[in-house]
Amino acid sequence: MTTALPATPISEYAIIVDPKDNVAVVKKPTAPGLELFLPDGTELRVAAEVLPGHRFATRVIPAGEFVLQYGQPIGTSLGIGAGEAITHANMSNDVPVSRELPDDLRTPAPNYIPANERASFTGFRRSDGRVGTRNFVLIVPTSMCASHEAQQISTIAEFTLYNRQKFPNVDGVVAIPHNKGCGCQDGSTIDVMLRTLSNYADHPNVGGVVLIDLGCEKTNLSQVEKYLLKREKAFDKPVAKIGIQDVGGTQAAIERGLKEVELMLPQVNQTSRERVPVSELILGVKCGGSDGFSGISANPSLGRAADLLVRSGGTVLITEVPEFCGAEHILAGRAKDVETGRAIYGMVDWYKEYASKFGAVLNQNPSTGNKIGGLLNITIKSLGAIAKAGTTRVEGVVDYAETPKKRGLNLMQGPGYDQESTPGLVAAGATVIVFTTGRGTTIGNAIAPVIKLASNTPVFERMGNDLDLSAGGVIDGKETIDEVGERVFNHVVRVAGGEILARAEEHKHREFQFWAEETVSL
Repeated sequence: MTTALPATPISEYAIIVDPKDNVAVVKKPTAPGLELFLPDGTELRVAAEVLPGHRFATRVIPAGEFVLQYGQPIGTSLGIGAGEAITHANMSNDVPVSRELPDDLRTPAPNYIPANERASFTGFRRSDGRVGTRNFVLIVPTSMCASHEAQQISTIAEFTLYNRQKFPNVDGVVAIPHNKGCGCQDGSTIDVMLRTLSNYADHPNVGGVVLIDLGCEKTNLSQVEKYLLKREKAFDKPVAKIGIQDVGGTQAAIERGLKEVELMLPQVNQTSRERVPVSELILGVKCGGSDGFSGISANPSLGRAADLLVRSGGTVLITEVPEFCGAEHILAGRAKDVETGRAIYGMVDWYKEYASKFGAVLNQNPSTGNKIGGLLNITIKSLGAIAKAGTTRVEGVVDYAETPKKRGLNLMQGPGYDQESTPGLVAAGATVIVFTTGRGTTIGNAIAPVIKLASNTPVFERMGNDLDLSAGGVIDGKETIDEVGERVFNHVVRVAGGEILARAEEHKHREFQFWAEETVSL
């Protein structure tokens, strides 16, 4: 004979994210027969054990009716009883497609914070007026054939030529080795690569550049130089160029690179930090290793910080277009005008068609860890993921690694894959990244600080040396989203100003790879 457990308020065990929802997301494991009180006083018995991040029905959801979280459909019921766990056995992934936009769509501009009340930070003002949060010497290999030498130059230089005491205004010597640049078709693959490399070289977080090629690849020095020079922006910083074949091979190229870095460090050190308004920040928002709490705590908290920056005149960039799928109607409805809204639908449709060429569908995006953490399908993941972008209107849409033309919130084309989307945000101009995670992701970036925001307290306590902040207090009922959002914003300002380092910087996580759009090895 089973004895029913004493009834408990649902808030002890689970979260109802939106009043319209017919599911609750579990905070701590439930036991079969657990009796809970819903907010309206209705008593509910949970039918089985449900793990944290997963959900159970708060009422009967008849077959054919939509299952709702965030007040939005996340699937269609196959027949779900009150208290039953939501699984693929009782919910399909089918959700309605909403694409209607009024021709006169006009979303109001943000409610801007008065200029004299906005935050400020100390940054590196460049000759073209842009502001960096860091000041690196960057070694740029134009292809995979120069990546080994670039890595060797940066590593040896950072440990033998550079030190903070001698060059207090320099943050290090770094390289961006990669595996592209030849053996591929012409067209967009080369264009995306050249745009990414040149935007890294020209990034405001970079004070000096060493460009290095083998000499015979498609993306050799002359091609990179043409791409840099044909742009509207001037390229005005110390630069050195090395051809491995020209100087006599690997060892000669490394020795030449070290000499160039030694000459460059004093020049780069001449630029120092100065007080600038926070409107000069470009914040990239990203998530990885997400779980069922990411969209409830970390992502909306980051969204509040993003709102504060946009309202302060700054810029926010969000990407991971596969993770717009199922939620794109929300972003499109927030577009500044109908043309921008249609462009948002266009970028999602392009990605669907692109993925289909390789036999892929966007619902394959959630990883094994995502699913274990409660993200059963792409719609659930997307509805939570877009919360990182806050609530302000969408100003524009840009291609991968393309610089936005307007301040405010912008969407960048690109994959969800961390190793490619994070560098894309930086190439598009992001000077600092906030990266939310529920499972614990350690990735960093070569030239921009990457701040990690945990979605739950256990992962933050377990991986505190890699994660900077926690939004777990939202799940635990100890903090509000607004409180965490303000804390995140203040931390971003401190990291941007060099007062503290991001954990990924401390561990020298400098991952770099770019998205080889539609590439075929030849």
